[in-house]
Amino acid sequence: MPNLTRASEEMFRRTEDERFGTLVELWQHCQEDRERSVEHWPATQRLRPLSQPGTVVLGFDDQEFFMNDWSFSQLCRLANVSKDTLNRLSPETAARALQETMPGGDKPAQVLTSGSTIRSIHGTSYTRLHNVDLLNIVREFATDFRPPQEAAAPPTELTSPEDTPPWEEPEKPARPRGGTGLYCGEQDMFCFLIDPMGWTDIDGEPFAPGFFLWNSEVGRRTVGIQTFWFQAICQNHIVWDAVDIVEFTRKHTANVHDSLGEIRRIIEGLVEKRDQRRDGFVQTIRKAMVTKLGDDADEVLKVLSQHGIRRKVADEALEIARQQGRFTVFALVDALTRLAGKLPNAGERTEADERASSLLALAV
Repeated sequence: MPNLTRASEEMFRRTEDERFGTLVELWQHCQEDRERSVEHWPATQRLRPLSQPGTVVLGFDDQEFFMNDWSFSQLCRLANVSKDTLNRLSPETAARALQETMPGGDKPAQVLTSGSTIRSIHGTSYTRLHNVDLLNIVREFATDFRPPQEAAAPPTELTSPEDTPPWEEPEKPARPRGGTGLYCGEQDMFCFLIDPMGWTDIDGEPFAPGFFLWNSEVGRRTVGIQTFWFQAICQNHIVWDAVDIVEFTRKHTANVHDSLGEIRRIIEGLVEKRDQRRDGFVQTIRKAMVTKLGDDADEVLKVLSQHGIRRKVADEALEIARQQGRFTVFALVDALTRLAGKLPNAGERTEADERASSLLALAV
């Protein structure tokens, strides 16, 4: 079973201002991004790189806009010049180089602005899909899903005692937010969500559902989703032992909005499978509570031995089950699970739990 590292990689590359504590906070941020953003369609020949003190701006339609790192990279690609080279030049020289290399013609450019800043520059073939449209689907169809436990933030240093008057306590900075699984920056969005109450049994082992969701409003990455069932998530947001992995991606071309329907279908399928498996697990437990492993202790010991349970452990489990009144599958699994919890070694506990869970198959 593979381990999924996409969420861990996102966690380590995100700055604190790109992290959000709840899905509502992320939705509000993306909604505000959409409301503040404006699309312009100037002809390419009307784009005018200009210099201002310390920077290069882009002018069109009697306005001048600043650029962030991403939109400046796109402008460099449009002019077919090296961004690294321009960054070594003065703003005046860089603007002049861009002016001389910009393509001409009446073909429109798609320029997305937010306030006085250009977010992205594209040609006519690019079709935008807003992050908030994806989050609306999540909020409607994945209501039980939450971000995983927050990963630890890097340690912060206290204010130096030498800088603090003796009558005051050293200032303790606010704890920075750790990896939350919910991220959005100037280039893209990423969500990591799980159903913490969706645990069920698959082939005798516990699994819960989760998914990754990503998009870029400015062309930095595709739109996509990856759903899975997992056994554990470590503090660094690595998903361990994933099964039933489903992935869908699409580029931001003319039919990109069709991906909303496909992503909704995939999320609905994950939720439906969760409900089916959970219902099936409940039925298995009910059967296990009435299905006997044998009519007497000798018959039960024989069955336990066939499943790799040592005689000493089997005798202890029988005594616990006898106190419950019957040698049912559930009573024996419960007894073996209790005994496994007393083992000092984690590997032994896991192995003992797996052997105990395998008995549930006798109730199906």
